[in-house]
Amino acid sequence: MLVDDVEIDEVAPALEILFEDEYLVAIHKPAGLLVHRSYLVRKERFFAMQLTRDLVGCHVFPVHRLDRPTSGVLLFAKNSECARMLCEQFEQHTVQKKYLALIRGNMHDSGELDYPLKVELDDVADKFAEKNKAAQDAVTVYQPLLNCEIPYSSGRYPTSRFGLIKLSPKTGRKHQLRRHMAHLRHPIIGDTTHGDGKQNKFAREHFGVNRLWLIAKSLQFTHPVTQQVMHIETELEQEWLDLFELLGWQSLDREPSIEI
Repeated sequence: MLVDDVEIDEVAPALEILFEDEYLVAIHKPAGLLVHRSYLVRKERFFAMQLTRDLVGCHVFPVHRLDRPTSGVLLFAKNSECARMLCEQFEQHTVQKKYLALIRGNMHDSGELDYPLKVELDDVADKFAEKNKAAQDAVTVYQPLLNCEIPYSSGRYPTSRFGLIKLSPKTGRKHQLRRHMAHLRHPIIGDTTHGDGKQNKFAREHFGVNRLWLIAKSLQFTHPVTQQVMHIETELEQEWLDLFELLGWQSLDREPSIEI
């Protein structure tokens, strides 16, 4: 990276290992970090897969994905056979995934959204893909946790309302959670593709953080070798705790009392 014609080395983002044994490793992926290399983002230097490999000292195999702007639990296998068995669990929808999201507006009722989604195609990578495929099944369970209203205008009203919700996808479609919440008229704050531009601008300025407010909080699956039920959970990043403070949900020294 060049700053005033002087080359500055970029610093690799720090990764936290949440779990590791001889077969698996789970990390906390920071928001903004890509999972693996892609020719679509040739200028990027750092990727979760390569950073994890360097951290644990062996090759790792991705078994699921997190969108670049989403942070949280990311699981890798250390050999191809374990990767295959874990991928089967994801494909069979036996893996339990739980997310937290900050949304526009207050939400009061839990529910399950069964709303099929058309495949989102990339202009370059999917140039020759079939563009008229039928919509794929997509199911998300959602549950409101906390609501607030703050005395600042982010649009036509004198106040702004936000909600903290738990999301449990039963399927794994591209941008599923973001698209489903937009369908419910409660877009995730910071979603520049499917969200509310005015709310996103307000959030950037008022919260002082530019990110998608979505975190993969926990992952539950069956260990491919030991057959033990594994539950891996990550802590909220400090910027979430700072956000809760601004919204009046907690003090800085602890997470809010919410059941994940």
